[in-house]
Amino acid sequence: MSNLIPRAKFCATTAIVFLLQSTIGATAENVRYNPVSRGVVEARLGKYAGNNKQREMTLKQMFAEAGCDDQHISEQPVKGSKLPNVICLLTGTSDKVILVGAHFDRVSEGDGVVDNWSGASLLPSLFEAVKIEPRKHTYIFIGFTDEEQGEVGSRFYARQMTKEQVAATDAMVNMDTLGLAPTEIWASHSDKRLTGALAYIAKQLNVPVTGVNVEQVGSTDAEQFSEHNIPRITIHSLTQETWNAHIIHTSKDKHSAIRLDDYYQTYRLLAAYLAFLDQLASVPASPVKH
Repeated sequence: MSNLIPRAKFCATTAIVFLLQSTIGATAENVRYNPVSRGVVEARLGKYAGNNKQREMTLKQMFAEAGCDDQHISEQPVKGSKLPNVICLLTGTSDKVILVGAHFDRVSEGDGVVDNWSGASLLPSLFEAVKIEPRKHTYIFIGFTDEEQGEVGSRFYARQMTKEQVAATDAMVNMDTLGLAPTEIWASHSDKRLTGALAYIAKQLNVPVTGVNVEQVGSTDAEQFSEHNIPRITIHSLTQETWNAHIIHTSKDKHSAIRLDDYYQTYRLLAAYLAFLDQLASVPASPVKH
């Protein structure tokens, strides 16, 4: 399994970080967001039990508890799946959109905590973090169904988007398999500007983030949006070491596999990142010299 999960070179990203520093006065101190406590994040992570239907219902309940009311939470029936996508809408002041997604379904082996309740259970907490003040973007938080059956939920969602919706979407942030290690980016399958923005915020918060490519492991829900040329980024925590531990899709995928310090650090980073993206999209992109 040597070089199965190669680390990515961040040379282009470093240039983008420099560009952001020179064009934006934003820092972690003036990007406004309100992360929930570690206790809340861990409690939601602990609600992984049940089959996929029960997990879908739990996710919807957690969104409601986080303040996503009946007018802003919905279930999108998905062709080819018995379960819907779960959607929570945070309305912005413009027609621009940021998508934030994670699949809630699991395979039969293990408890499916790492893959991918670790991502799905963060969606309500990220909603809470950015809802504290009006945003330019509308944030759409999506719990995708049947990723394990071939990204069924995300594929359906992307194909149902109109040309106007595609044009209005500035970013798709996907979370899959978190908490095994510090924050990683699937750099080769992520937009360089979005990657640079995450590296920039991580530097502001003094937390680690690196690029680890996972082409030989599989695909993710973000790929459906790339087909529409929507900028996307996939956040994960796989490394060569954690891959060699054979946790994913095995009986080892349990709550005990999560490194809670790393998991909460990833949440705080993503909360700041999503708030920052609302500002970043208003800054025109500039060419980066390689």
